[in-house]
Amino acid sequence: MASSPPAGGDDIESLTDIRIFVAAYEERSFTAAAMREHATQSGVSQHIRKLEEAYGVSLFTRSKGQVAPTPAADAYYERCIQVLRCLAAGKSAVRAFAGIAGDVHVGLMPTMTRATLAPSIKRVVEEHPNVVVHVVEAYSRILTEKVITGDLDFAIVPAFVGGPGLKVQPFLQTWETLVAHPNRGAHLSRVRLRDGPPLRVVLPSGVNTRRGTLDTYIRSNAVPIDRMLEMDTMMGALDLVATSDWVTIVPALLMNGDIDGRQFSVSLIVDPVATLDLVLIEPLRQTLSPAAQAFLDIIKAEAHRLNEVWRELFSETVAPHQTPSIAFRAADLPQTALT
Repeated sequence: MASSPPAGGDDIESLTDIRIFVAAYEERSFTAAAMREHATQSGVSQHIRKLEEAYGVSLFTRSKGQVAPTPAADAYYERCIQVLRCLAAGKSAVRAFAGIAGDVHVGLMPTMTRATLAPSIKRVVEEHPNVVVHVVEAYSRILTEKVITGDLDFAIVPAFVGGPGLKVQPFLQTWETLVAHPNRGAHLSRVRLRDGPPLRVVLPSGVNTRRGTLDTYIRSNAVPIDRMLEMDTMMGALDLVATSDWVTIVPALLMNGDIDGRQFSVSLIVDPVATLDLVLIEPLRQTLSPAAQAFLDIIKAEAHRLNEVWRELFSETVAPHQTPSIAFRAADLPQTALT
């Protein structure tokens, strides 16, 4: 670089510089960083150039419209994150003296919204009446993008490696279950999928993080499949199952409202069990507000409470000869069943 580093003690960057640098680093794009920070692409370039000239180093390599962080940027990013998190923590500490209030923006997958969300919202209304919760339901890819951009305070998604700008930590482990029409199989029985008849199964598409895990389970356990249908709508898949001989595989936590077995037959997949690990993701550059932390504590408590029902069911010992496979009885299905 042409410029020399400034003399020690000079304040060369503002919080705006830091935020724009962090956005560019996490997005790997000046254009995306500009959209995220409500700036212009030229403005982002100017802020980055200012930092590079002030420090006498290159923070990004630029090639054909793409940018990649340098080792200097990696080191600077870690320190910038600490600054932004300390600032956010300071704001939260002060706001706590005024009581818990504010808006919370949360991203949840259908696994969390169908059974866990309602009791969580009821508790928030009763315990923290000045907290307003905004929920976005989507699959993990969309939720992850919204967390990185700061549109969501946090999201709960299937476990994955993570990426730049994300703080990832364990949330809960649940189990996958086989869901069928209520007249197909014994409700809450255990089933070895490899021993049953070929399944007509509805699964999410490859854009869903769970699909890769389910495919691995099916292949490694030689589960017979008659036909596979992809549907990226959990409620649509359950509606199809409720009126046909199709089955689906969904997390146990989602089926707490169907323990009575009136609408679906839910079977516990065993030998081996198929688990689903859920993680909490947050923007790395900020800490949760008191309102967001309050809602997180509540929804985590409710999820674990509901999940304990399934933990007890899966932990019960059942002799091998008592483990049934799903048996299809066509005469028991409604006239609207698909073939």
